[in-house]
Amino acid sequence: MEESTTGIGGLVSAAKEYVNTRVDLMKLSAAEKTSLVISDLVAGAIVAVIFLFVLVFASFAGAIALSGWIGKPWSGYLIVAGIYLLAGIIVWTTKEKMIRIPVMNKIIQQLFKNDQHDEED
Repeated sequence: MEESTTGIGGLVSAAKEYVNTRVDLMKLSAAEKTSLVISDLVAGAIVAVIFLFVLVFASFAGAIALSGWIGKPWSGYLIVAGIYLLAGIIVWTTKEKMIRIPVMNKIIQQLFKNDQHDEED
């Protein structure tokens, strides 16, 4: 009779240990996925800031060049501002298709990337 209680106790203990191990595995998996998404966001933000600096300096250079070509000092800046206004309107009207959906898809892809590799193995 003692063997059966020891067997059941051992089984319960093993089941608790298994559940705890699975919980720890899920926590580690969530932490890994979260860190991957955050690292991608930080890297993307750094690249965006660098691109912004390039865009600002190229805009000044283009505005000065247009001003010299047209002959009026304010004209190049006005043309560059108009181009940015037009680009802003286009991005705003197509923001769902151009920004939200691709960003959401990238985050979802990053979150489930390891799960797909696990299923293939």
